Amino acid sequence: MKKKITILGLGAGDINQIPLGVYRQLVSSESVVHTRTMDHPVIKSLEADGAQFQSFDDVYEKHDSFEPVYQEIVQNLLQAAESSPVIYTTPGHPMLAERAVQILLDKAEQDPAVQIHIGQGQSYLDALFASLRIDPVEGFQFLDATSFKRLEVQFDQHVVFTQVYDQMIASEVKLTLMEDLPDDYPVTVVHAAGSEEEWIKEVPLFELDRSVPLSNLISVYVPPAPPELRHHQFNRLREVIAILRGPDGCPWDRKQTHESLRPYLLEEAYEVIEAIDEQDDEKLTDELGDVLLQVMLHGKIGEDEGYFSVDDIIQHITDKMVRRHPHVFGNVNLNTSDEVVKTWDEIKRDEKGGFEEESIVDDIEKSLPALLTAYELQKKTAKIGFDWEDFQPVLDKIMEEIKEFKQSLAKQTTTEMEKELGDILFSIVNLARHYKINPEIALQQSNQTFKRRFQFIEKRTKEQGKTLDDMTLEEMDQLWNEAKSNEKER
Repeated sequence: MKKKITILGLGAGDINQIPLGVYRQLVSSESVVHTRTMDHPVIKSLEADGAQFQSFDDVYEKHDSFEPVYQEIVQNLLQAAESSPVIYTTPGHPMLAERAVQILLDKAEQDPAVQIHIGQGQSYLDALFASLRIDPVEGFQFLDATSFKRLEVQFDQHVVFTQVYDQMIASEVKLTLMEDLPDDYPVTVVHAAGSEEEWIKEVPLFELDRSVPLSNLISVYVPPAPPELRHHQFNRLREVIAILRGPDGCPWDRKQTHESLRPYLLEEAYEVIEAIDEQDDEKLTDELGDVLLQVMLHGKIGEDEGYFSVDDIIQHITDKMVRRHPHVFGNVNLNTSDEVVKTWDEIKRDEKGGFEEESIVDDIEKSLPALLTAYELQKKTAKIGFDWEDFQPVLDKIMEEIKEFKQSLAKQTTTEMEKELGDILFSIVNLARHYKINPEIALQQSNQTFKRRFQFIEKRTKEQGKTLDDMTLEEMDQLWNEAKSNEKER
């Protein structure tokens, strides 16, 4: 048996906004008309003209969230339609912010026995645009206040929230918007746009949930935020980079190339590491921003040259993360970090056509610092078992290399000494790897320690009215130990 459901819209709130055909269907219906809510101005007028309504207002009281409400409304409508055709009404237009209607349409796609007919009903958006005097062509976003997410909001556009029908929802909208906008940012509350009951009130954002009466007919309008209030958003950063690289932008930014930016990327990466070592969150935020700036500049240069844009960069890394984490985004079961790494390497190999490199160390970046190159060489070869099982042979190897370096000193041959010293460093990197220490980071920390302690020597020497040339090695060594002692006391 067919389950026929006709869905009609009640308009924005004025009986005169209902199309004549919809009006006739409602007042001539021999059975009760199902309606999402009785809290709509035209209901009383329609009842006076003979229409009979049964609402789902009680369903809202039964659930703590909205999705179960809509699911129950749909089940009740489908059950009612088993015995006779059903008319269901919604505020406004049936296809505008009506989750239950969308669920019904999905059911109809899955079940040929379910037949849904969408009738007319004036959308209140036309009236809303007129009341607010805004042009949606400038950029418009329409959001359901009961289910939106913060990152969805486009603050450079006209934004309208619908279904702000109680204090709890208004509070959620307010608190979410206040994460991006000032507390006193002006927003406009609109009631029953286009009807005789229309009223409009502008309020500061922090008063949204306490300064106006709320109902089913309430919408909240958020005007586009000026650029200076959007500096924390990605799109604004992209605009700024485009301006800097544009015809009237910065001469320095305009002349940069991928090649010219290479040293800056390395420098900023090391400064990030330094901020992490210092456990300075504010500095880390700043330095990570500098790294992001490098990515954005490279993306804009690629866009200017017609090869790629920052969108391509984002798509590449997003696709890669989804593809290489099948245990998160797929149905693969991985329980340990080692299993994850193994799967990552297998997927990476498949991405290259399933072929192994001519050598497993071929894909190590040639631009890596020497310490990191040594680290990567050892890490890759260790994966196929070319490694010591514990640290003692590594220590023995270091002592062996030091002995060979001493022997090279007697020959006074620079090439030989470089070779043997390189072997010592390579062995020390191996020791670091066995203890899961990144040698590049470890050396950077030691560099910073040396710099900090030497600056202390310079400061104390100046306080004594001396210069470094006046100081003996013993005096400087004493100050060094003082600096070291001060660090331990912190």
